[in-house]
Amino acid sequence: MPLEKPVSQLPGLRRILADFGASYAAAAFVAFLFATSGPVVIILSVGARGGLSESDIASWIFAAFCLNSVISIAFTLAYRQPLVFLWSIPGAVLVGPALGHLTFPEVIGAFLATGVLMLLLGLLGWVRRAMDAVPMPIVMAMVAGVFLRFGVDLVLAFRDGPWIALPMTAAFVLLTMVPTRALPPLIGALIAGAIAIGVLGAFKPPAGALFAIAAPNLYVPQFSWTAMLELVVPLAITVLAVQNAQGIAILAGNGHHAPVNAITAACGLGSIVTGLFGAVSTCLTGPVNAVLSSSGERPRQYTAALFFCLLAVAFGLLAPFFTRLLLATPPAFIAALAGLAMLRVLQTAFTASFGGRFSLGALVCFLVTVADVPLFHIGAPFWGLVFGLAASWLLERRA
Repeated sequence: MPLEKPVSQLPGLRRILADFGASYAAAAFVAFLFATSGPVVIILSVGARGGLSESDIASWIFAAFCLNSVISIAFTLAYRQPLVFLWSIPGAVLVGPALGHLTFPEVIGAFLATGVLMLLLGLLGWVRRAMDAVPMPIVMAMVAGVFLRFGVDLVLAFRDGPWIALPMTAAFVLLTMVPTRALPPLIGALIAGAIAIGVLGAFKPPAGALFAIAAPNLYVPQFSWTAMLELVVPLAITVLAVQNAQGIAILAGNGHHAPVNAITAACGLGSIVTGLFGAVSTCLTGPVNAVLSSSGERPRQYTAALFFCLLAVAFGLLAPFFTRLLLATPPAFIAALAGLAMLRVLQTAFTASFGGRFSLGALVCFLVTVADVPLFHIGAPFWGLVFGLAASWLLERRA
């Protein structure tokens, strides 16, 4: 089996407590704040745009945090390093347009098929070949195309809710210019937006109790060729070539040797399990693992990941409460927070797409994706990859 071997002996509770400390708790809390702010708002934005109910969104958030945290705890202990799995943000964005012409059970069927594909790639050790099959500039052009609407919505938020978008953006810019670990820019923007909503009296809670505990939905998937063709390949590519590649590179840069095949298999298994509860494909998260592996002693950083997972489980159990809380805020707040969260991702995607080889193919992929015109009931991101690859193969043979 090509799966990497875990450490010879799992750490016991006494060893974990001895390795834990204040710096690891702080890193875990900062990573937790990041994971529960912008990324959650993206789920909410995609779900609302795709016509999902409050119950569907809450079930998605529950599975994304609680079930993925169980996998994260197991792998973090097995390999004694931060290995936190959450959900694919590009994958979530891909799902939004698909929900316009596919049913949610059909999308869930694609989640499960993507999980099976990734599980096989991990077990067979074919991950590297799969990642090398599509040039990264073209993949990132697809990512830039699907994320562009969040940047546009950030600009539109200044039209629709200027007194909410303006203080949020100002806080984000100020904390980016004068960074502090105690208050990340995105959290500062969230706080500024919450204060603005309170001053304006724009918070409109739903009727009934606001507080609720998770009662996740278990869905019966439907398998259709349209959903398979439109979503499976783009979802797998975004997990393997975008999310996992970033997370593995970050861990390697901080001195950890991430088990690539085992991670891929875990993403496949996680995608199957969480998909049954409505969550998009599981991935190795880059930003969270970056925070967890950036401070303290390397052999003890796994404790920060374990503490993060405990916080994430608690958040997932309260998913209905946080869903209702966010749905009660003005649309401009959601749009501004999601747009600010995506700024760096958009910047990275454009730089990776048009900064070197395959730039023409990347441009074709980007234009087709942004146009968002489905062909044969298959969404534009898939065709962006197809036409981008075709353009490079025909016109950029030297690359």
